[in-house]
Amino acid sequence: MGSTVCISPAIFTAVAPIKPSLSRTRTLNTSISFSTNPNRNFTFKHIFSLSSSSMASSTLHVMASSSTGAASEELDTSSSTSVGANDLLIVGPGVLGRLVAEKWREEHPGCQITGETVTTDHHEELIKIGINPTLKGVKWDHKFPYVIFCAPPSRSSDYASDVGEAASLWNGEGSFLFTSSSAPYDRYDNGQCYEDSPVVPIGRSPRTDVLLKAEKIVLDGGGCVVRLAGLYKADRGMHLYYLKQGTIEANPHHLVNLIHYEDAASLSVAILKKKVKNRLFLGCDNHPVSRQEVMDLVAKSGKFDPTFMGFTGTDGPLGKKLDNSKTREELGWEPKYKSFAHFLGVSS
Repeated sequence: MGSTVCISPAIFTAVAPIKPSLSRTRTLNTSISFSTNPNRNFTFKHIFSLSSSSMASSTLHVMASSSTGAASEELDTSSSTSVGANDLLIVGPGVLGRLVAEKWREEHPGCQITGETVTTDHHEELIKIGINPTLKGVKWDHKFPYVIFCAPPSRSSDYASDVGEAASLWNGEGSFLFTSSSAPYDRYDNGQCYEDSPVVPIGRSPRTDVLLKAEKIVLDGGGCVVRLAGLYKADRGMHLYYLKQGTIEANPHHLVNLIHYEDAASLSVAILKKKVKNRLFLGCDNHPVSRQEVMDLVAKSGKFDPTFMGFTGTDGPLGKKLDNSKTREELGWEPKYKSFAHFLGVSS
């Protein structure tokens, strides 16, 4: 039942316990900590092999070669493990991705969840919560039945290409979901906006161009897109940014649309489970509020410090009123937090 680790030439400590799994013969849960010179670059090659017998020993070989000053890393992986019917790949397992993993495992105990990251900075954290970490650029010898792309465009030089690479890891049997933003909707008068409302034309805004090009790749490939409103939770969100700034030079009457991280995760899981193709969904709480109302609710709750001083602007575009009633009806989904006021425990 033990494991062996072969490592050369860098200094590593590794533990690779093998635990029984309900969904397959064996489950590999790997914990690897690195003790190397942070100024040196390393090229990694991971080879995972598991025996088919539940009583046989398993081996994990990690070979690392130092290449100081190397311009790029060559990543490769091969695995003899079979892919479970409910296994999930999360590209960008940050706050939202980790909540998706938690809710997915509740629905599918025994499944394997893999999290793809750009760096190894948070791999130890992922291992602790049951997500098998891997690096962007790893070559797989298999594809995944479920893939969700949660990575933001801020850390990508070619976002559409990154989304396309993630889509290529989907085997088409379950679902591929891209979590986009509601920013592309072309409405700035605080008017109503639905799943199929017009979007900003390509070429007008670099920000929306990035999202729309990525969405097209997903939809053309049979995947689904969910456009999410502003995400928040107790320690994240626009309300905390406003509090930190004290005053904001912005129009207080601009409407914003919100959805709690937990609700965005449960909605994403509902879409993945639906196994539909080429569909676009909308994620929001159906209770748009003005910027001023957001901060009034924060003050009323008495749960946050310091005190927000106010908005000083009067100009600028207004927002939109997102309505995802169609999404809710199709998926049979409702948010846990029905509004920002509900989340704060105050009346609006």
